[in-house]
Amino acid sequence: MFMNTLGRYFAGRFVTAALGVFFGLFVLLVFVDYIDLLRRAGGRPHISALMLAQTSMFRVPQLLERLMPFCILIGAMTCYLALSRRLELVVARAAGISAWQFVAPALWSALLLGLLATAFFNPVSAAMQERAKQLEAEMFGDSSNSLQDASGFWINQITSDGQAIINAARSQQQGVLLTGLTVFRFEADFSFKDRLEAREATLEPGFWRFKDVRRYTLDSAPVDEETLLLPTTLTPAQVRNSFSTPETVSFWQLPSYIRSSESSGFATSGYRLQYHKLLARPFLLAAMVMLAASVSLGFFRFGGVQKMVLSGVAAGFLLYILSKVTEDLSKAELMHPIAAAWLPVFVGGLAGFMALLYQEDG
Repeated sequence: MFMNTLGRYFAGRFVTAALGVFFGLFVLLVFVDYIDLLRRAGGRPHISALMLAQTSMFRVPQLLERLMPFCILIGAMTCYLALSRRLELVVARAAGISAWQFVAPALWSALLLGLLATAFFNPVSAAMQERAKQLEAEMFGDSSNSLQDASGFWINQITSDGQAIINAARSQQQGVLLTGLTVFRFEADFSFKDRLEAREATLEPGFWRFKDVRRYTLDSAPVDEETLLLPTTLTPAQVRNSFSTPETVSFWQLPSYIRSSESSGFATSGYRLQYHKLLARPFLLAAMVMLAASVSLGFFRFGGVQKMVLSGVAAGFLLYILSKVTEDLSKAELMHPIAAAWLPVFVGGLAGFMALLYQEDG
């Protein structure tokens, strides 16, 4: 069915509808994000409109990754409702073609789109998100709160000179560049030495380079220093495990992140979950097609279109809630990452399959 003329026609209609929803949502999100950046940039004449637009373009793709299943769901519903309204599905049924046959092209197309999204779109969106962080730091500096984590980022290092506990409010370049820093230093016998506050720090071979530093000690007044070097044995591979989030790591880099995290003794559940979610994405998109088909293959002239659309949106929303619950359970190490990533796929696919089986075959 997928290789003949009618199959290619159905597949083309589905891909066109899904990409139309995707790009429409992209334009809407860019516009909303651009308005928000304009509000934040008020009173800063050095920030140009072009720079704000570029930042919005770089920030939106990662959000679109999360909304991709809904794009497929809405695109499939739009496609099948349009085919039903134009009586093309009626003609296909009259020609002896079952619902399974004209759903198959959309399923294969969804699998292909999922593979492309995992293999190509994900690395691009991760790189663009990192670039957006750099642009925001250049525009807003330490006043930017979009990169602020609720508790910041923490790392502990012990060298021959003593111990240093580093807290950074924001991270760029996956931990190589840190801003908004507070460092507590201790002597080799673990007695308190001083506290450092710095605007930014860069990891270089063998040391951290701090800039715009203010040093506090117990027996003297604060001292300002333009640059301060802090020896370290940490490597970029070790630092990125503490300061990078799974969403900012591309699909092709995740296996090496998991191995380096395990060797460094860090928790790997977040990286494993992200890796299996990306592996499951093609099948999740196919499950969304099954859900869409189960609520949108009825005859258009029989009415009840609003009910069908609301049913499909509700099913997608419930599946999203299930995926968030399993994700939180996995991050809390209460569920295995494989189960957390694949359970929504099986639930969504099985629900759509059973509903379509009941409607078509009784």
